[in-house]
Amino acid sequence: MEETFQWFRTGKYGLFIHFGLYSIAARHEWVQTLEEISPKDYEKYMDYFNPDLLRPKEWARQAKSAGFRYVIITARHHEGFSLWDSEYSDFTIAHTAYGKDLLKELVDAFREEGLGIGLYYSLLDWHREDFTVDGFHPMRNDETYCKEHPGDMESYRQFMKNQIRELLTKYGKIDYFWFDFSYEGRKWKNSVGKGPKDWDSEGLEALVHELQPHILLNDRLGLGRGVQTPEQFARSQGAEEGQLWETVQTLNNSWGYDRDNHNYKTPEMVVKQLVDTVSKGGNFVMNVGPNARGEWGEEATEILSQVGEWLQKNGDSIYGTTPAPYTCPVDCRYTKKGKKLYLHVMSWPFRTLLLPELGGKVAFARLLADGSEIRFVDTKNLPDRRLDNDNLYQEVTTAHIDESLDPSMVMLNLPVKEPDKFVTVIELTLK
Repeated sequence: MEETFQWFRTGKYGLFIHFGLYSIAARHEWVQTLEEISPKDYEKYMDYFNPDLLRPKEWARQAKSAGFRYVIITARHHEGFSLWDSEYSDFTIAHTAYGKDLLKELVDAFREEGLGIGLYYSLLDWHREDFTVDGFHPMRNDETYCKEHPGDMESYRQFMKNQIRELLTKYGKIDYFWFDFSYEGRKWKNSVGKGPKDWDSEGLEALVHELQPHILLNDRLGLGRGVQTPEQFARSQGAEEGQLWETVQTLNNSWGYDRDNHNYKTPEMVVKQLVDTVSKGGNFVMNVGPNARGEWGEEATEILSQVGEWLQKNGDSIYGTTPAPYTCPVDCRYTKKGKKLYLHVMSWPFRTLLLPELGGKVAFARLLADGSEIRFVDTKNLPDRRLDNDNLYQEVTTAHIDESLDPSMVMLNLPVKEPDKFVTVIELTLK
């Protein structure tokens, strides 16, 4: 079974796509509950949903060019709107002006470009009447609605199973199924959160594996297993050995399209987050929230494009790598693949960089971006004072160290100006 997950271990960089009716509201994917919009009033967005500029194949080509290796598509978010023509609901894309099965179009397009396919499915549903109102529900403060809609979680559980069966039988091989989310520990004045018993998480997990035994599941069914998915958070260290994990992040502060939110990460920040995560053994997933007409937007496109350009030159230091067992210099990160050790320099130093524990272990060093050699010397061969030298070239070009150094290190001789943008990678070939 572990072999079937190798695509995840080697892919490292995933794309999340949040797209739904909330893209029309354009003020956060939780807009329905943040503004306490009733299910009936929220239905108005169905009348205006028609992403006429959406080109699935263009999305897929953009993703591949940007360096992504897998995609996670929101088949259905908390609002309850389905991006496919579901037999079990009228609250779907088939009942909008768009009319087509967008999920199929996207799955086919991304699969054609060679990306792994992940489907996101919300365990919450703020539209269906059988979903019991709780503290996250948009009608939580409407006593009349709560009395008239007591909910029927047994009915809702069956609905979910019916839809999941559709998703895992109509769209070919799905690599990753991404549930969202359990919150049984939450308590409000008039309600409590929901967890594995409310969803029948054991049953959902069994159904998914019955339909597609090879599939990867995340950890949000509340069963304490699956791919760990810390959100909007940079881990200080990796997970236990063998545990799959990915950190999921937004480009700005919203998963869905938020027109007035321009608090975007820079390309440099995205690259550094990617490097940091991979160096700790995890995957990094970056989100894009297309607008109501189906465009990624200029800011998102430019940021992801620049990250993609960096990956074109430095991708060997990311894809298929593992954490390295060496102590890293300050403001640096290591990844490893076979005899290649990749040093990611987050903050460029002046002229030299000392690498602990690598004395006598390095055969060759070069800049990954352009392949140019980086000269180095084992510190055990360095004197602790400047020596007389009849070779004028060495006298002028050698960095002179006027202190005693740990003899187990390697010293790299670096150019004064940082060679690459965002993060410079030095490839070390080990003996």
